[in-house]
Amino acid sequence: MTTRDDRRCVACGRDASETPLIRLDYRDGTFHICPQHLPVLIHDPAQLAGRLPGAQRLSPAEHHD
Repeated sequence: MTTRDDRRCVACGRDASETPLIRLDYRDGTFHICPQHLPVLIHDPAQLAGRLPGAQRLSPAEHHD
């Protein structure tokens, strides 16, 4: 679990003093992602492998363009 001092974007590592952060509750843990990298979580979560547990097994959103 993260504390107030170690909240950082799982993609880029920036903290709340540098960018807004969105909280993710996932697998009994708390993670954060910045708005710039939210599309990565939605469309290509495998890019977060090694930084977000199980990201490689998450399915990307279906596109209905």
